[in-house]
Amino acid sequence: MRVLLLGGGGREHAIGWKISQSPLLTELISCPGNPGLAELGRIETDTDPNDPAAVVSFATRESVDLVIIGPEAPLAAGVADALRETGIDVFGPGADGARLEASKSFANEVMDAAGVPTAGSETFTDLDATVDYLNSYAGPYVVKADGLAAGKGVLVTSSRRAAIGWAEDCLGGRFGEAGASVVIEEFMEGDELSVFFLCADGVAVPFEPARDYKRLLEGDDGPNTGGMGSYSPVPDLPQNVVEWTTAEVAIPTLAELSRRGIDYTGFLYVGLMLTDTGPRVVEFNCRLGDPETQALMPRLASDLLGTIATGLQEGFADTQLEWTDTATVNVVLAANGYPSAPRKGDRIEGLAQPDGSLVFHAGTRIDATGQLVTSGGRVVNIVGMGATIQQARQRTYDTVRNVTFDGCQYRTDIAKREESQ
Repeated sequence: MRVLLLGGGGREHAIGWKISQSPLLTELISCPGNPGLAELGRIETDTDPNDPAAVVSFATRESVDLVIIGPEAPLAAGVADALRETGIDVFGPGADGARLEASKSFANEVMDAAGVPTAGSETFTDLDATVDYLNSYAGPYVVKADGLAAGKGVLVTSSRRAAIGWAEDCLGGRFGEAGASVVIEEFMEGDELSVFFLCADGVAVPFEPARDYKRLLEGDDGPNTGGMGSYSPVPDLPQNVVEWTTAEVAIPTLAELSRRGIDYTGFLYVGLMLTDTGPRVVEFNCRLGDPETQALMPRLASDLLGTIATGLQEGFADTQLEWTDTATVNVVLAANGYPSAPRKGDRIEGLAQPDGSLVFHAGTRIDATGQLVTSGGRVVNIVGMGATIQQARQRTYDTVRNVTFDGCQYRTDIAKREESQ
């Protein structure tokens, strides 16, 4: 199969690394790709992955058999719809299904209709009404830009002043159209968990769960980011939490989408909060998580490409993914100034890949002198593997300490709480 993989981050490098192991693959083309993906196959930088017509034209010209869409922007732009209309197989929901991520208010509406447990919420477009609502109760406060904001549109705070300021920023244009409306949600307390699914025809096939770290600084402090690290497996979870998430969240959500005329085919992310009263949904994403994918792909024993290809033709009713017992810990190395103003162009050195660890590129590029340099906020992912979380974590940080670039920042507490379990 000739596969076109859309995206160029750490998630896409991990997906590309995994599908490159499939006996079905004859060629992998990544658009726009990155230096890591360039080692696995061709990269295409002249096609805009968010332009439906351009992607269809390229896929047709290159006789692509399957398109796998990594990030959310092409999905929200309708790239999957355009490919399906042309008869090209694609794994990723259409723009209507992608609204689960592209509009938090839509996701909340679907969950309410489907009976999925989640936080209570209110949506506002008027600042005065937003401020009045925030003034009506004591915190903590959860304030979200309604649309896509690259994981940076959420503020969780105990400060009413900060919450009001964030709402002002959203409605004032800080996140563009993503902040045209603001969602105020009930605060939920507990540990977060990421559960992913392969979906088609109302069937949801679960992945092993993972846990990520959204805050920039140690101890879950500092601003929200796209994610600073992750690990899998996750010890001491509630019994049958994956089965519960499948039966009580994924399947009812797919059924409600179908009731609305939306045929959802692709990856689905369910972000859970494990509260004292049971799991509740924090949010949906219409794709795999970043940085969780980098921790999950090395654990997946099944042929991902073969599973997707078969599912598109025959459905997922008889599909069950197989997993190894390997533990993985992923640490993100981020650029100077991330997340607000990441600096680009700093030379990266020491990016070796010793036994027991993997390197997934995210924000990297080759400059005019042939040097590997930073080109985005999250630069590389270092994934250690081992028989235990403790062993995987040790290998991760041993590799991390060899990598240098000016202003490199990373958390030293990824999976620290779990390393002895």
